[in-house]
Parts: sequence; C-alpha cells; structure tokens
Amino acid sequence: MQEILSFVEQKKQDFSKLPLFDFMQDKTIPPRQRLSFAPCMAHFILSFSDLNKYVLRVKKPLNRIQEIVNQYTYEDDNHWPWFITDIELLGLNQQSTFTQALTSIWSEETKITRQIAYRVAGYSLEVEPIIKLAVIESLEGTADIFFSQSRKIISEIKAVTKQEFLFFGDLHLHEEIGHAMATPDVENFLTEIKITDTQREQALYAVNKVFEIFTEWTYELLAYAHNHPVESETQMLLCV
Repeated sequence: MQEILSFVEQKKQDFSKLPLFDFMQDKTIPPRQRLSFAPCMAHFILSFSDLNKYVLRVKKPLNRIQEIVNQYTYEDDNHWPWFITDIELLGLNQQSTFTQALTSIWSEETKITRQIAYRVAGYSLEVEPIIKLAVIESLEGTADIFFSQSRKIISEIKAVTKQEFLFFGDLHLHEEIGHAMATPDVENFLTEIKITDTQREQALYAVNKVFEIFTEWTYELLAYAHNHPVESETQMLLCV
C-alpha cells in the first residue's frame, strides 16, 4: 500500500501547481472574486454525502480496511450544510427561481462538476475496500490542496466582514486534518498493508482517474470565476 500512498502524494503535488491555485493566491484579485466559483461546486459538494452513505460505506464491514473507510464516511458526509452557509455569507446566493437554479446546476458551464460524483462512484462502487481506500486518499489529497488555499482567502474576507465561515475556512480544513485516517496508528497500519498485483493495478488506476477528473474540474471552476464577476468587498461590507 505504501506505493499507492506515494503515488497519491506525487499526484497531489502535481495538482497543487494547477492555474486555479495561482488564481486563488493572486492578491491583486479581490478575495470574493477568488471564491466566486463556489456556486459551480454545488452538485459535487451536495452529492458527496451520498457517495459516503451509499457508495463508500457498507453496513457490515468485514475487515479493518472497510472499518476505516466507514469511519471516514461518517466523519465526512455532513459538511454540505457548511457549504450552504458559506454561499450565503459570501453573498453568492443570487435570487433565482427553482427552475433557474436547476438549469444552472445542470448547465454546460458546470458539466465537469456533475461528472465527478458519477465517476467517483464508478471507481468505488462494489470494489474491494482497499480500492475504496485509494479513492479516499485521492479525495483527501485534492481537498488538502484546495482548502489550504481557500482558508487564506477566507481570512482576508473575515478581516472585513468579521463573520465566521465554515466550509471554506479553518473549520473544514481542521476537520480534514483531524480524520481518524490521519492518526499515527491508522497511518502505520495503511503503510503496512500488503496488496496483490491486481489490487495494485486497480488502485493506481483509480487514483489516477480521480486526480484526472479533479484536474479537469479546476479548469471549469477557473472559467466560472472569470465569467462571474462579483461585487466589491466594500459593497459586501455595506450589506452585512
């Protein structure tokens, strides 16, 4: 399993160098504009709870690996309300009808976002727990890079609004870092797992595919941000 974990780390480092993260770090751009892609994320963020409940988790785990997977799903399947809260606090909850909202979520502009949940389910449904674990490690790798950047933007916005953000700020990042999978005992257990050649091939394939779709997603988020300018920080403060 150590080879799989090393591969995830390699892909994570490549992921961190994508243009979206340069955009998120660019302080010549107003902070809220650097998170203006947030509405584009909706389909995946709200689908992630279902992935945890109905794809990654099983009712009766038969080994410790699936027990670890299950524990992760219980820790991570209830973050979507934080996303809803932050959309409101960021002033990105534009007034729209239900049909307008549906049209936006299922538009061409957000087509990669929708594909993430479907593809991750495809790599994770009814596979061995070790493959699910490889998928989770990949998901956590992308999350670590993203939330490490989003929390910095939130700190700038918080300095203006004096409001506490949940999803894009410190709370979510601390929750990610605090997963049971990140404890020394579990990490040591994971590195010592022996896998077959077939499991190795399947795990490497799944890791590569997860990072592939998330890489595509970063370009969709970046395009969305460029196409959706937001009001100034001063205007936002006056509305608080």
